[in-house]
Amino acid sequence: MRVEFNNPNIEFRKYYRNKIYFIKKCLTALFAAALCTASLFPQTHDDALPDTDIPEIDGSDDFFETETIDPALQHNFTIIVPVHEYDLNPHTASYSSESQILSSLYEGLFSYDPATLEPKNALAVRYRISRNKKRWTFTLRKNAKFGDGSPITARDVCDAWLDLLAEPRAPYSSMLDIIEGAAAYRNGKGKRSAVGIRALSDTTLVVELVSPAGYLPRVLCHSAFSVYKKGTSVSSGAFSMQRNSNGEMILIKNNNYWDAEHTHIERIEIVQSDEADENAFLFNTGSADWIAGNVTVQKLLDKDCAQINAEFATEYLFFKSRKKSVWNNPDLRAALLEAVPWDELRSQAFVKAPTLVYPINGYPQVEGFTYTDSDEAASLMSDAKKKAGIPQNRRLPLVIGIPDTDYMKKQAAILTDAWKALGVDVEVQTSPIKSYLESIPSWNADLFSYTWIGDFADPLAFLELFRSASTLNVAQWKNAEYDKLLGEAALYTGEERTKLLARAEQLLLDSGEVIPVSHPVSLNVIDLETTGGWSSNAFDIHPFKYLYKKRKTSPLPNIVSR
Repeated sequence: MRVEFNNPNIEFRKYYRNKIYFIKKCLTALFAAALCTASLFPQTHDDALPDTDIPEIDGSDDFFETETIDPALQHNFTIIVPVHEYDLNPHTASYSSESQILSSLYEGLFSYDPATLEPKNALAVRYRISRNKKRWTFTLRKNAKFGDGSPITARDVCDAWLDLLAEPRAPYSSMLDIIEGAAAYRNGKGKRSAVGIRALSDTTLVVELVSPAGYLPRVLCHSAFSVYKKGTSVSSGAFSMQRNSNGEMILIKNNNYWDAEHTHIERIEIVQSDEADENAFLFNTGSADWIAGNVTVQKLLDKDCAQINAEFATEYLFFKSRKKSVWNNPDLRAALLEAVPWDELRSQAFVKAPTLVYPINGYPQVEGFTYTDSDEAASLMSDAKKKAGIPQNRRLPLVIGIPDTDYMKKQAAILTDAWKALGVDVEVQTSPIKSYLESIPSWNADLFSYTWIGDFADPLAFLELFRSASTLNVAQWKNAEYDKLLGEAALYTGEERTKLLARAEQLLLDSGEVIPVSHPVSLNVIDLETTGGWSSNAFDIHPFKYLYKKRKTSPLPNIVSR
């Protein structure tokens, strides 16, 4: 998921969750969270995934519920989110700020376990995998319905995925390239009928893969692959959209949802606000139940309500491949990275990132960037110029495109100073935060800032960003050996697979394509003494269907100035 440039540090590369003001007291909790997150993801062994029937889930999803829930308390729940133009189309949306809402409005075959982030059966109740691991047969719930009461069938799943592949603005459609005929159809070179997705009956879906992909359920947790009727707002999830206007959204419980019995909140009010002080005031006085956006932490009356967690995410800069650009040359890029003052560049990072892939337990060690050698950088630049036929005295222009924030301007200044001695003249161009990401494809700059939250607990969630044919490849970087390694990895399971993925990442890093900076953190403000069904996790995804109120909020006297 893309992160917006709203916060000084995470929401687009460090601007800390929409200008969140952290207090020193939180640092201990932050580092503890970072350590916990690293162990949160056990190594994904594809061979551990069943190749026979997965047992049907019988009934509820109420594992969070440890006490009797009072229906009288569940009438309304208020959430404050960042100001943003919410797409709310699961096929075209890509921002992390939309994931909460989309996962509640639309549901697919699987959903994230909000505590462990493991795939949970959602519309699918079981699946079988063929002996060659390439045919997956899913059985859907018989009682699954849309918000309008019509049944959700295997045909609806087929149509949703095929519509996704046909959508040119869909950022995640290439994740389905593992399905037979999907890539060809997505690129306009194949027929819709040739895609390996078939509905054998209302409740039976068959998917034919190009190669084994044991991680498939993890991918299908993402809202992009939910059941969505193109051009409509008919819900397939636990909630339906009642109103969306003037910076406010009203979600109401979908009583036709298959697990409506265990969806407790009747109405969710989502308010957009970046007013950090005002948001603290609203929380202190009981007018907001959960702040997922800007907030002045120091002004919270109960600072224990600040939930700070390391995210399965990385802030980095990347080179955009452009025709005739001198910076397409990996040797020149390598010289630049040797001169980067890494400690200074990462000085504001709570969790420094020497590599692109977030450190998942069991993933082989990859040689990242921590070392600075200005003399070696100058030598590398001289050799690279000589090899490329560039005169030694020729100064090389480099354009950095960044969002218009103080944080990114400081980063650009650090790089400008470091590269000046190498004969590189840096020009810094800026864009308003709200339009920054959309500007990248048409922006004639060489280097851009980006932050990515992995969409599933696997290294591929990051490596897919640089696969040649990926719709997520905004860098437009292409490397045949890299693509080959990812393709080979799909054929293996367990340790052999992760070794190949690590080799791919090493190749990416050695090419000088990315400049990793930090692993961001998330901050949410919520009172877990009064709210149930909310659990910290590294994706910062907290499905609304699990929320419930434990008891009435007792508003504290307001001591926060507005």
